[in-house]
Amino acid sequence: MTSLLVADGRARCSWVGADPEYQRYHDEEWGQPLRGDRALFEKLSLEGFQAGLSWITILRKRPRFREVFAGFDPDVVAAFGDDDIERLMADAGIVRNRAKIEATIGNARIVREMPEGELDALLWSFAPADASRPRPRSMDDVAAVTPESTAMSKALRARGFRFVGPTTMYALMQSAGMVDDHFDGCWRVTPQPTASDSEETP
Repeated sequence: MTSLLVADGRARCSWVGADPEYQRYHDEEWGQPLRGDRALFEKLSLEGFQAGLSWITILRKRPRFREVFAGFDPDVVAAFGDDDIERLMADAGIVRNRAKIEATIGNARIVREMPEGELDALLWSFAPADASRPRPRSMDDVAAVTPESTAMSKALRARGFRFVGPTTMYALMQSAGMVDDHFDGCWRVTPQPTASDSEETP
């Protein structure tokens, strides 16, 4: 399997393809550390909506998602009621899945009751400490589930969160920069210092 795709002079992870919006997302967002309760609540919600679909579908609908979910402000979304659910179910600009819509509202209510910063701290507590694992060369080298994503899923489910399965949570870990799964040779890879780089010059 080809690991890289070269476009506009840049080698990118092959899953990006030729879609300009996907390329922008890969270059500017995917794998970059994302912090903050609200930003991570949005990420958690959109990854839940993505379950069973392609991410490019969610990415193209993201502007509308942000509009109808009040910028994913947990306090606002937590107050959504039956009328809001029907409004969302009638909106062709998003994924009209009642279970996912209701889960997003329910998840917002959980986040609203958490102290400020706790969602951020909870999710990032599962980021692997060991950054020395081999960099993937293709999708064959990328895990779908890891012990960390399984533990994250279990912790969230224990609090009542929904649509937070281990596979979905690993996708969140990748996109939010908790792990770095850019392929070997991708232009987004941050070069690691070599032993000689770290030695002091006499």
